Amino acid sequence: MEASTGAGTATIAATKAANGGVDFTMSQKISNFVEAIKLDDPENGLNFPVTIKSPELSVEASGKGVQTRPLLDLLAFAVANEDEKTLKANQAQLKSLLLAALPVWERIDGTYGFKDFAVDSPIGTFGATQLSTAFGSDGVSQSGKITYGIKASGLTVPQQLLPSWSVALLPTDIDLNFGGANIDLDSMAKKAIEAFDLNQDPPLSAEFGDELKADFLAKAPKVVIGHSVVKNKDMEIALEGEMTSFGQKPDANLTVDVTGFDKIM
Repeated sequence: MEASTGAGTATIAATKAANGGVDFTMSQKISNFVEAIKLDDPENGLNFPVTIKSPELSVEASGKGVQTRPLLDLLAFAVANEDEKTLKANQAQLKSLLLAALPVWERIDGTYGFKDFAVDSPIGTFGATQLSTAFGSDGVSQSGKITYGIKASGLTVPQQLLPSWSVALLPTDIDLNFGGANIDLDSMAKKAIEAFDLNQDPPLSAEFGDELKADFLAKAPKVVIGHSVVKNKDMEIALEGEMTSFGQKPDANLTVDVTGFDKIM
């Protein structure tokens, strides 16, 4: 694998957060991203070079209330307690530092984006005029949210790979959004920090793990599918919903809307 890029720029700004920690924003752009991957395995007859390229790769990120000072204190503790015997002797201080670092951050969000994304291969070129992935996460809280997103527009695939009747079914644009809600990491983290003992093997018992899992599920966390769309010029499929109760009786509610079905048929 070989990768190369052209010129790049990056900016970052940070201010003191109202509730402690640091708020920051970061923006980065890199030109002429190229990654050449050569898969060559003569024993299996595999010779499949692939080149991934984009004239512009961009990264956007932001954070609220990032606990930079407590995280630095944790790093300093790790450096000073590399020896296992010393670490075990000072685990009370470790617990105190871990608690001080909570909630680690209030919110973190980031997006990777590619312009005119292309994958050149021996069977043709796969591409998208815009391709991006997004991730966001609350910190360690009692009712946290996690979000993921994948967006692509102007999708193309080598049509010689497909039967002619299937071309009308291929999506040209996708916008997928999913994640989780009602995620109580705060209770789990505090209970685990209080309970672990580095003098035991394992530091947390299997019984404690089962109790922690039961407590987590009792708070009714949800898998959430945000409004998501898959479409082409003739058809659009939209869906959204959520799922709860991950035990023996899961409960899901999903709405699917299809436009242009008759034309496709």
